Amino acid sequence: MSGPMAARMAAGGPGSRSMDFKGSGKRLLKRLAEHRAAVAGVLVAVVISVGLSVVGPKILGHATDLLFGGIVGGQMKPGATKEQVIEGLRAKGDTGMADMLGGVDFTPGQGVDFDAIGEVLLLALAVFAVAGFSMMIGTRLANRAINLAVARLRGDMQAKLQRLPLSYYDKQKRGEVLSRATNDIDNIGQTLQQTMGQMLNSLLTIVGVLVMMFWISWLLALVALVTVPLSVVVAAKVGKRSQPQFVQQWKTTGVLNAHIEEMYTGHTLVKVFGRQKESAEQFAEQNEALYEASFKAQFNSGIMQPLMFFVSNLNYVLVAVVGGLRVASGSLSIGDVQAFIQYSRQFSMPLTQVASMANLVQSGVASAERIFELLDAEEQSPDPRTPRKPERLRGHVEFEHVAFRYDPDRPLIEDLSLTAEPGHTVAIVGPTGAGKTTLVNLLLRFYDVTGGRITLDGVDIAEMSRDELRAGIGMVLQDTWLFGGTIADNIAYGAAKEVTREDVERAARAAHADRFIRTLPDGYDTVIDDEGTGVSAGEKQLITIARAFLSDPVILVLDEATSSVDTRTEVLIQKAMARLASGRTSFVIAHRLSTIRDADTILVMENGSIVEQGSHEDLVSAGGAYQRLYEAQFAQAVAEVD
Repeated sequence: MSGPMAARMAAGGPGSRSMDFKGSGKRLLKRLAEHRAAVAGVLVAVVISVGLSVVGPKILGHATDLLFGGIVGGQMKPGATKEQVIEGLRAKGDTGMADMLGGVDFTPGQGVDFDAIGEVLLLALAVFAVAGFSMMIGTRLANRAINLAVARLRGDMQAKLQRLPLSYYDKQKRGEVLSRATNDIDNIGQTLQQTMGQMLNSLLTIVGVLVMMFWISWLLALVALVTVPLSVVVAAKVGKRSQPQFVQQWKTTGVLNAHIEEMYTGHTLVKVFGRQKESAEQFAEQNEALYEASFKAQFNSGIMQPLMFFVSNLNYVLVAVVGGLRVASGSLSIGDVQAFIQYSRQFSMPLTQVASMANLVQSGVASAERIFELLDAEEQSPDPRTPRKPERLRGHVEFEHVAFRYDPDRPLIEDLSLTAEPGHTVAIVGPTGAGKTTLVNLLLRFYDVTGGRITLDGVDIAEMSRDELRAGIGMVLQDTWLFGGTIADNIAYGAAKEVTREDVERAARAAHADRFIRTLPDGYDTVIDDEGTGVSAGEKQLITIARAFLSDPVILVLDEATSSVDTRTEVLIQKAMARLASGRTSFVIAHRLSTIRDADTILVMENGSIVEQGSHEDLVSAGGAYQRLYEAQFAQAVAEVD
């Protein structure tokens, strides 16, 4: 195996970590326990249902005894008692028949009492009807508890995703996160739906049936229990083999989803660079890995049910043989043996059901572990309990001896200081990796500084709430982001309050987006998807710039915001920006120096430090790093013209 797939597998792919089945299972049950009323209702309903279901065979056994006793009594002459008939049989030497009839309740000369049998059968019918109704109520309550628990888990997941730092998303693939938030939660819901009520019913049935079995015959009960250790051994062995495969199955699902999401969002590049074959090969490789994991998990857990059926049939044979001998000896009635055989089936069936549900439970808990792993991920530092905020938001920003590093062992920014006055435009230039975007991420507190501090109008931003800080900052990135909806909705997304259509159109005109929007079939009501299908890259950028204008921020951050627009549109945007920047502090990250000639202050960064700062004219005349960048771009432009 080579390439990206090998790197991912080596970095912690499927099967790289064993599963904490017990811990994750307990946490999942605690989620259900939070809905105590519904769970208590389920428990009561299942206890009633199981209790009545367990009593049913005993009632039917009594009906069998009445029928058999009537048949036996009807074949005898009246006038004698049961004891006299049995003594007569013993006197004739027919001891076996005498012993068997000793366990039968009959009256010589009296036939079948169909009225009594009818009453018993009606009682059995009523018992089973109430048991079924109770189970229906229990199932409904279980579904309610499960849906509430899964809905809350999904809500906790969404809230957690909001609290995770940007560094978490930098290290995780989007497809993997999406897989946990969708596939794994759905799998947990399906697992609970299919196992919760049935598992509880099976466990209570085992207990209830055991009680009835010992009540009828302790000897037959012990015979029936002979196969239980074998069942436990089978379940433990199979479960131990299949559990790691379920963990690998869901982890491989996440890897495959990540690959599909990457290839779908970048399908244009895949085709342009002719990587369809390589992409298909990676998909086939990961799909094969998912197939192998799924097949092994399902096969290993699937053999449990036939094995348990074999054990159940073995139990049935033992009970039938020993029960027949007990009837022949007169120790048990035929009705009791009939009831006991039903109980043995009832006892084996829940064992088989529990075993067959093991694969579902293992799969569900494997997904639960992945969810809890995300929920336990380290969150961004909390906001202060009593956050501060500037008395008046003016846009005065200061970086005071700021230090930052993504990796503790690799410093990126060391002892950086700068001041941005209200209403000024600060341009940040420098080679790739110099720390330009990092500077903006620190200002927005996507990352926290590791040394020094950043202040906004005299208040340390670490003492402000993130919402309060970001409410005054508008941002336009090089990578545009649009959501599925109308163009008007996408522009209005930047407003903190309700805005009118005139406000939206005014912002679009300021960003010079109004002209192209009106040429679309439905104008501002044109619906676009999250990929911005139907509009060009430059037009998408204009929409995002209009969105930033509508937010009316005190601080404006532009990270290569005009990189996707043509030269004429770039000039128009710069003029609009000049008008909108009045009274606002603007941070502009740019590679094309022609876009920041009019900036009040230009910062030149190299290796995380500011090596030069000043106006365009001052920096050009200084003949330093900025002059070298400017000459390099000028020479490149001349070469492109030639």
